[in-house]
Amino acid sequence: MKEKFKLTSLERKWVMYDVGNSAFTLMVSTLIPIYFNMLASETVLDSVTYLAYWGYAITVSTLIVVVLGPVLGAISDKKGRKKPIFIAVILLGAAGCLSMGFTKGWKSFLIVFVIARVFYQISLIIYDSMLGDVTTEDRLDEVSSQGYAWGYIGSVVPFIICLVLFIFSGKLGMTQAQALAVAFVITAVWWASVSVPLFRSYEQKNYVNERESHENLFVQLWATLKDMAKTPQILLFVLAFFFYIDGVYTIIDMSTAYGAALGLDSTGLLLALLVTQFVAFPSVLIIGRLSRTIAPEKLITVCIIAYFGIAMFAVFMSAQIHFWILAVCVGIFQGGIQALSRSYFTKIIPSEKSGEYFGFLDICGKGASIMGTLVMSALTQITGKQQIGVGAIACFFIVGLVLFRMSAAKAAKKQ
Repeated sequence: MKEKFKLTSLERKWVMYDVGNSAFTLMVSTLIPIYFNMLASETVLDSVTYLAYWGYAITVSTLIVVVLGPVLGAISDKKGRKKPIFIAVILLGAAGCLSMGFTKGWKSFLIVFVIARVFYQISLIIYDSMLGDVTTEDRLDEVSSQGYAWGYIGSVVPFIICLVLFIFSGKLGMTQAQALAVAFVITAVWWASVSVPLFRSYEQKNYVNERESHENLFVQLWATLKDMAKTPQILLFVLAFFFYIDGVYTIIDMSTAYGAALGLDSTGLLLALLVTQFVAFPSVLIIGRLSRTIAPEKLITVCIIAYFGIAMFAVFMSAQIHFWILAVCVGIFQGGIQALSRSYFTKIIPSEKSGEYFGFLDICGKGASIMGTLVMSALTQITGKQQIGVGAIACFFIVGLVLFRMSAAKAAKKQ
């Protein structure tokens, strides 16, 4: 019988950042779209246009990260650079989150939201690349899973406070808009403060050597791209990730906005997504534990297939109970597919260039959600039917599954 898995002190502090940033993630998929909807309704934007503009804002923010991610990732691989860059982007992101509550027009709100989300996404690139510094290769899968698990359950703490403020705003002498403004402040403070332990303890162990660090940055990036192209299992995984995680992030980013556009009750949507967090906590821990005896490649395959089913179910969603079912299903697989993808990629890349490689992965991952949100928004606007936009996302999982199985086959041959 294997002994109980225990995190080291540094691993716990790394996990704590997942607890901090997940509060903002939860806000993006729940309260922030509702606040934007309130601002948009004051200008008589219809539901189709509202959903489209929200998707375009997410698209713009991820496009910016596509450009900045690999560059900042490569810079962070230099000796002593990772920690200061990490601290800077978190503080700037938290400041943007706090500022959202003080914007009144829907256009200015979207601008501030884009800025906050850019810094948030860049912080995740640096954070993911730290995994190889805080643990050993044999512990990667479970440590990565612990990060997502505690992120889900930990983010619920500020979210419940914010949700209570929103639901009972009238009894507390506030409008719902004022309650949401306070919620942005609470989330920003939580995000920054919970990150402090990692700020203080992290030390960069893997970095590029002195000769490489003096090369032209863009020459270095181009060389890495060529190396990636010569390694089939890495290239195929990155392409697979482009498609399947694109679908995952699009569902995360657009779920509440989609439910609101269908006319579902906002309080019910928030409570359902709260259930997602509680379901995700044990689910990702179970998947992480399963990775001890089942190959991560098989577990990732199961998660991709499950997400295809989730996307197809969303096409036919029309009632509140459907959204609850969707929320539970997402909770079961969301953390597992993210955690195992992160640890799997860490295993197959050069550890000293982790920031740079994760920067490129972000282009084909979080950055690829440009395609998902753009396709969903454009098809929704062209057809006037939100369901058609959602249905297109299901196709992403099919392509992602085929490419991932090809990557796994190449990796198996190399071993």
